[in-house]
Amino acid sequence: MSLDDKKEAQPDIARSTSAGIASAEMLQHGTMKRALKPRHSQMIALGGCVGTGLFVGTGASLALGGPAFLLIAFIFLSLLVYLIVTAIVEVVAYLPVGGASMSYYGTRYVSKSLGFAMGWLYVYSLGILVPYEITAGALIIDYWDSPVNVGVWITVFIVLIIGLNLLPVEYYGESEFWFSSIKVITIIGLLILSFVLFWGGGPNQSGILGFHYWKDPGAIKAWLVSGDTGRFVAFVRTLVLSAFPFTFSPELLIATSNEMKNPRKDLEKAANRFIIRLVVFYIGTVIAIGVICPSNDGDLVSGGSNAKASAFVVGIKHAGIKGLGSVVNASILTIAWSAGNAYLYMSSRALHALAVTGQAPRVFLRCTKRGVPYAAVIACSFFGILSYLNLGSSSSTVFTWFVTITNTSAFISWVCCCIVYLRFRAAYNIQAGGQPELPYTSRMQPYGAWFCLAFFTVLTLINGFDVFFPGRLSVSSFFTAYIGIPAFIVIFVGHKLWMGRSDPLWLAAKEIDIHSGLENVE
Repeated sequence: MSLDDKKEAQPDIARSTSAGIASAEMLQHGTMKRALKPRHSQMIALGGCVGTGLFVGTGASLALGGPAFLLIAFIFLSLLVYLIVTAIVEVVAYLPVGGASMSYYGTRYVSKSLGFAMGWLYVYSLGILVPYEITAGALIIDYWDSPVNVGVWITVFIVLIIGLNLLPVEYYGESEFWFSSIKVITIIGLLILSFVLFWGGGPNQSGILGFHYWKDPGAIKAWLVSGDTGRFVAFVRTLVLSAFPFTFSPELLIATSNEMKNPRKDLEKAANRFIIRLVVFYIGTVIAIGVICPSNDGDLVSGGSNAKASAFVVGIKHAGIKGLGSVVNASILTIAWSAGNAYLYMSSRALHALAVTGQAPRVFLRCTKRGVPYAAVIACSFFGILSYLNLGSSSSTVFTWFVTITNTSAFISWVCCCIVYLRFRAAYNIQAGGQPELPYTSRMQPYGAWFCLAFFTVLTLINGFDVFFPGRLSVSSFFTAYIGIPAFIVIFVGHKLWMGRSDPLWLAAKEIDIHSGLENVE
């Protein structure tokens, strides 16, 4: 084996003694392989977690708050998510161990209990997002008034997603490369179309459309109550709902770093290009739908049982372009498949990472000879059964449940990511003489992490604030909005009580191990 091959092979096995990893056992069960090529990792970073939330879910936010509030919310959230990306990439680029997730670094740099709670948060939250995307796919297919029972489509989606995740990671990387390419082409095409419609290029347009829909029905809306208070409530709710398209997208970089061939180099490129994804894909998309789609259209996904189309499809309908709506929905259908595939990938890798640190049953260490953690994939695949809830409830109702449940989990994850980064940086500053030489750094840190820590803590608490308004409180609405908080606390406190005094609330900066495993990366 050449020197380069050895460097590439060594990180496949995490060897951190501080995290309690038994590399011999990992060898016995097989290990994950670094088989993602640079073009795979770059395209996954560009379009990996761009799912139906961006194409369909934004319709609900547009209907609720109007185009101005939606745009402001996306600009603000794009900045915050980019701050999260720069923080966690700085942590992982320093020590890109195999089989790691942010829960691994939570265990290593903060406490075993935090890592344990984060890991299981990722397993169930990312697992829930799999049926969410399948639900969205069923909603999209319903646009064509399909005579086929929705249960058939759900089964097809589940089989395809599970089958692809059981293939070697190079197949996953190749499929996501092409799926992400479809996303990029679709978004760019829709942005160009929106630009043409802006200048009056649609068959039904007699003049320049411009920002007509910002004037009629209006740029902002009130919600639940009238006046300025209602407009403030609408903005806060729009901000909360708008977070969903960003959900766990920073964490995907960490999940794929396990199988990148050159994680330090590829992570840096992915982080630097992430801002392009945020500006072009997210901010560009909401500007486009605000231009071509009226916020009061009845077909928007606003929580009703008649929700069958995305804001783009509604805009195309108003422009009078026949047939294009079906083409766009077909593209969104492949995007739903891709996103569901990515979330199962992340959930299974999170479960495998827990097993790596001894915080999940050892059976989930098992990998095929080609490096697929098949035991974890099979276990997380059972979340797909939740998709069959569609057979008893309207798609849009289940759609909303999944959004509210995973929103809370994403906010908690980002709060924990900030804590992990700040503890890592504190340890590095002390142990490196205050002059850390990190493979990747950002000028916005650590100030950005402190700001995100405070802001996402607030968002976690107000995620379901509207249930406290008169007439809106119900068991299901309160449960889905806030179940993530007690679930995380119970897991964290339960593990803390089990560990006792052997696991401090957080490790002192001088006691944090930032050295073990570096010899396998350098």
